[in-house]
Amino acid sequence: MGKIVLLAMTLAFLNVTAQKTVSASDIMDDIKKGKDISYKNVTIDGIVDFTYMDEALEKLPEKRKRSWWGNNNYSNKAEKLIDVKLSFENCIFKEDVLAYIPDEDSGYTFIASFEKEAIFKNCKFEGKAMFKYSTFEKNSDFSGSEFQEDSTFKYAKFDRTISFENTKFDEIATFKYAKFNNKVSFANSVFEDSAVFKYTNFNNGVSFENTNFEEDLNIKYMKVNGEFNISKMKVAYSIDSKYTKINGQGFNKYILDRD
Repeated sequence: MGKIVLLAMTLAFLNVTAQKTVSASDIMDDIKKGKDISYKNVTIDGIVDFTYMDEALEKLPEKRKRSWWGNNNYSNKAEKLIDVKLSFENCIFKEDVLAYIPDEDSGYTFIASFEKEAIFKNCKFEGKAMFKYSTFEKNSDFSGSEFQEDSTFKYAKFDRTISFENTKFDEIATFKYAKFNNKVSFANSVFEDSAVFKYTNFNNGVSFENTNFEEDLNIKYMKVNGEFNISKMKVAYSIDSKYTKINGQGFNKYILDRD
């Protein structure tokens, strides 16, 4: 009987541990204090705003707008550099995770980049995941994660090791104009809606091995240098490969040469 009670207590403890909830505001406060962030098997409640938009607005001129004659010195970008390590593993983000916010009221666009490691492994993004214009200076990892709402890595830049293996995108996934300086893998990933890699640059190879595109795939103007692994890749509808270059070859010629 004692063993049964002990087992029940152990299972109850594990269940509570697995369901631990952390406030997004606490994480933001720790980043401000310069603390490295490391969470595993937790639920994160609240909007994670890496741009710290509300604080930035207090220091910016109000209602700054582009002049009608188009002054080239104008910039509406407010950029934030996250200078601590981030590690989230098996975490659930209940609300938006934002490294990009176009704020219509102020006229500014708020952007966050990451100076050190940024790991989001086996995580579930139940809200938006916005990383447009973000630069990832060190290793980063989104492998095994699920993006349930809108996600964008448009114009994102990855300087070091990066993985999107085994990821799942429930909505449109945008990597337009993204730049990968090291080899990246999307192997075994699932794109349930359209996938956009238009103008994306893969400077040291990319793998789409066994990747399942359940809608359209747009790789127009995409450039790949190095390995281009599309073994067992599936695309349900059309592939737009106009002006795509694979090691200097057009996409169709590359496919024919492989055959």
